[in-house]
Amino acid sequence: MDRKKYNISVEATLEVIGGKWKCVILCYLTYGKKRTSDLKRLMPGITQKMLTQQLRELEQDGIVNRISYNQVPPKVEYELSEYGSSLRPILDSLCAWGENHIVKEYGDKSCMLEDNCLNNKAEKSR
Repeated sequence: MDRKKYNISVEATLEVIGGKWKCVILCYLTYGKKRTSDLKRLMPGITQKMLTQQLRELEQDGIVNRISYNQVPPKVEYELSEYGSSLRPILDSLCAWGENHIVKEYGDKSCMLEDNCLNNKAEKSR
């Protein structure tokens, strides 16, 4: 079996966290465990199928842990793995760049950002 070769190391990063939704999921998980329904509520633009697919891929890559509770009804939560937690500085940098970009393009970020835990991080500590 041939192993994949990358032209540049950022390709390996993007293979794991690239796409529209994975970084958003990971940012929410930096605030603690979340159920699938919690993530769906926080991300109304994602379909259930896509959310499930992205969570499975992140789990396969060792970025998130899936915690299944043996109860009725079934309960499943997701959390950042220890390996996934190593992405925190990258996620923080992406958020900071995005905020600066919004201010540059639109002036007032409060008009452009939804009111949620990610956008109120100045008031909250991790």
